[in-house]
Amino acid sequence: MLIRPQQKQAKLKQQFLNEMKNGNKVVTSGGIHGTITGLTDTVVTLEIAEKIRIKVSRNSISGPINKDGSVPVIEKKAGG
Repeated sequence: MLIRPQQKQAKLKQQFLNEMKNGNKVVTSGGIHGTITGLTDTVVTLEIAEKIRIKVSRNSISGPINKDGSVPVIEKKAGG
């Protein structure tokens, strides 16, 4: 019963990773917030402060950041 929701989450994350572009605001799995300034097949360059850029693995991106700066919460249904 748990496999279907996990597959759906994985599909949504993969879709987001494929649609990333420069200027998107994202959060990494380590909790770092930044703006995408560069993309390759495996590496994302994030600007985390003015003129401070880091490179992270594309797979370490957890998801987008809302316009208000919050991270979207994925709702889980109770009862399986």
